[in-house]
Amino acid sequence: MRGTSQASRDASLREIDPVLVAAGDEGASLARDLFTVVDALDGSGSLRRALTDPARDAQAKAGLVRQLFGALDSRVVDGVTVFVGHRWSEEEDLAVAIEDAGVAALLAAADSAGRLETVEEELFRVQRILEGDRDLLVALSNRSVTREARVQLLEALLKGRLDTLTEALLRRAVEKVRGQRLITTIKHLVEAAAERRGRWLASVVAAVELSAAQRARLQSILEGAYGHQIQLNVAVDPEVLGGIKVQVGTEVVDGTVLARLDQARRRLVS
Repeated sequence: MRGTSQASRDASLREIDPVLVAAGDEGASLARDLFTVVDALDGSGSLRRALTDPARDAQAKAGLVRQLFGALDSRVVDGVTVFVGHRWSEEEDLAVAIEDAGVAALLAAADSAGRLETVEEELFRVQRILEGDRDLLVALSNRSVTREARVQLLEALLKGRLDTLTEALLRRAVEKVRGQRLITTIKHLVEAAAERRGRWLASVVAAVELSAAQRARLQSILEGAYGHQIQLNVAVDPEVLGGIKVQVGTEVVDGTVLARLDQARRRLVS
């Protein structure tokens, strides 16, 4: 999502976020209603066109939203009218933006309950499991089977061992497999959780588990460098041989032995 759509998404989320925060533990219910709207948009090209047509009056769009979704929570209906009041570069972007609002509702509920850090850690743990199990990742991402079958597989794997809000986020990620990979979706969930906690996310890959002192030192260095609170998500991968790889946003600092060996090999063959 870029340009006009990105600006519309960001403005809409800023406007409705106070409502999501105020909802507290009702956030999960609001998320379900928001996802209902997304599913309706995904299933109807004519509805997407009607709600994103720049030539159509904003009040007419809001009226259509209230007519079709009036049975949902009034806070959701009001929130969706905010989204349709903006302009969208592509009609599909409206559904993606409302999907993000559903995710925000779940994260706001976790924050209200004091469980947001737990949810973030659990999402990261699942991300690492899937990165290490390609067969499982393919099975959960397979769009040739029904979404009900994918969700059943996920629930069989989780067996109720994670926070209910973590499970809700993962269930939705598996249900709604869009153009991007499932791993990418989960990474975005982790990033969104860290952002709601007021932190930037640093993904760290190390050859061995870092001690508490090493984590604290690395966090201090990164916070000094970026001038922002940093959340460390550390994964252990013996294949890197030694050192660490740190990614903050789009910036990657690779100090692993494997990376240095690869750089040396490229210098030799150049």
